[in-house]
Amino acid sequence: MVGCTPRPAGAHRPTYGGAVDEVRGWSRLHGHDVSGNRLAVGWIRLVHVLAKGLLRVPPDALSAAGVVIAAGAVGVAAAGGRWALLACALVVLSGLLDGVDGAVALRTGRARPLGAVVDAVADRLGDVCLVLLLVVLGGPGWLAAAVGGSLFLHEYARARAQGAGMTGAGAITVAERPTRVVIAAVACLGAGLWTGGTPWTGWSWGAVCLVLWAVVAVAGGAHLAVALRRELRDRAAPELAPNLTQGR
Repeated sequence: MVGCTPRPAGAHRPTYGGAVDEVRGWSRLHGHDVSGNRLAVGWIRLVHVLAKGLLRVPPDALSAAGVVIAAGAVGVAAAGGRWALLACALVVLSGLLDGVDGAVALRTGRARPLGAVVDAVADRLGDVCLVLLLVVLGGPGWLAAAVGGSLFLHEYARARAQGAGMTGAGAITVAERPTRVVIAAVACLGAGLWTGGTPWTGWSWGAVCLVLWAVVAVAGGAHLAVALRRELRDRAAPELAPNLTQGR
């Protein structure tokens, strides 16, 4: 991801001991310290390793490629049978590109506000592809619509809180994009290996993984709601502050 908080023009890349400090740089760009989260730290270091061979590629091009590959996964999965295994590989590749674009931007000093917008739009388009993928794998449309609505609500609430003065993501929840990618990849892998449905139940992999996504969305939404309340409860909207003062 390119990041929510733009890097000041002319600023140097974050360094530590002569090398790019990946975790500190990610935390600064996103306004959220993840140095204590082992999974997040491991993910950041992985995408930075992959980014070293792609430093000449514009980050926006990597974001766009991730969306195209995610859309391709939907088409491949629609072919049915073992094609779902190829779709799984495409989903994983798309998810990696979602992190590599930000790593390239950080390592080359090209992180910028417009890049953050491009990255956010690419993420939402990629999320739509993941939801459609689960429908193709047998998930019910009504549940897919509910899950899709929940993820947009999750990101919209965070964006509105940032517009109201919150710095950073508020909270890194279990319902973030990496989890969505993992759920979609598991659905493809299962559908490719067990074409008759999930073992013992026979339910479609798309349906089972949509249910899992819904559970994760509820847990993540509750976590985010608590975090946003904590971040914003002591803030007054700027346009209301004078009126509150005059009313005393």
